[in-house]
Amino acid sequence: MRGMPQTRGQHPAQLKKMPVIGRRWGLHAALAGFCLCLPVFAYSQGAPLAPLGSSSTSTAAVLTRPSSQEATLLRQIQQAARHLNYEGVFTFQQGDAIESSRITHVFDGKDEKERIEVLDGPPREYLRRNDDVQCLLPEQQTIVRERQRGDRFPGLLLSESTALEEHYQLRVLPEPHRVAGRLCRAIEITARDAHRYGYKLCADIDSNLLLKAQTLTREGTVLEQVTFTQVSIGQTIREQALNASWSTVGWQLQDTAQQVIDLAALGWRVPAPAGYLTRSQFARVFADQRVVNQLVLSDGLATISIFIEPYRAQRSEYLSQGAARSGSVNIFGIRVADFWLTVLGEVPATTLELLAQSIQYVPPAGSR
Repeated sequence: MRGMPQTRGQHPAQLKKMPVIGRRWGLHAALAGFCLCLPVFAYSQGAPLAPLGSSSTSTAAVLTRPSSQEATLLRQIQQAARHLNYEGVFTFQQGDAIESSRITHVFDGKDEKERIEVLDGPPREYLRRNDDVQCLLPEQQTIVRERQRGDRFPGLLLSESTALEEHYQLRVLPEPHRVAGRLCRAIEITARDAHRYGYKLCADIDSNLLLKAQTLTREGTVLEQVTFTQVSIGQTIREQALNASWSTVGWQLQDTAQQVIDLAALGWRVPAPAGYLTRSQFARVFADQRVVNQLVLSDGLATISIFIEPYRAQRSEYLSQGAARSGSVNIFGIRVADFWLTVLGEVPATTLELLAQSIQYVPPAGSR
């Protein structure tokens, strides 16, 4: 799940240096914010891995099925996160680490505007207008600006939910729960195979706003959770509440440049686990002028990011080849040809390792 903006926009080497919420803000999330002769690996459902850019017949068929009541509720949760005014404090818990943030969200009928103030650790704020995000770092007097989708908590889905039930079982529990002093409807999301996590959600009964989300192993162990401890929904919010806490006059502005690319045309053969579709692929230019290609896969709930950059033996900040873990986010580093790949995602370690080890690079015709 996406407690904070995900690692989609974060260089993977920086993950080791960031606090918990910073990592999530930097995948979900995640967070939230790295086809020739392809070997066929079978997942538990018997479906072969599909090449980058392809989709299976079963997935296409699911898209035409009517939505269940549960899938409709997930879409309503997503719409509530985008189209309601709300403000409150939520906590993100990962193991023994707990961090709190204050969120203010406004929708004027056209644009989303949001301010998130991190209350623990080094001061930082995130200002968002639709998909434009500014990260304010007062200790460095720096603003980092990039484009990110607004699908973080209390947002939920990365895509239409009509295909989710091919890979997840959705169930609304009959008894109401209570979170942050409000009655909420509990939803259990159980993975149908061993290559996804499960989730337990609680959505406000009156507004459908997501109040709590847990990421679970197949055994039911909570890997991480994000929950409101206090929230007000549907009120009028003054525009001044969205302003930064500091004057940013004279601050350095870092714009994260990105360019849409075609990784298959560049020689990459990336298999996707059943149900995962390509959401984006682009090249990112970081502050040190390092160019990193990134592919984002998602099944609608979970996300996998693949970061690709030229291998340089003198680099010490590469993650060691093999696996690492941060809460629900598993990380796998591997060298392929003359490139270093960091594969990370909100999926079990075995799924990530199988994906990483099956990626191939075939130099395009005419390249050296």
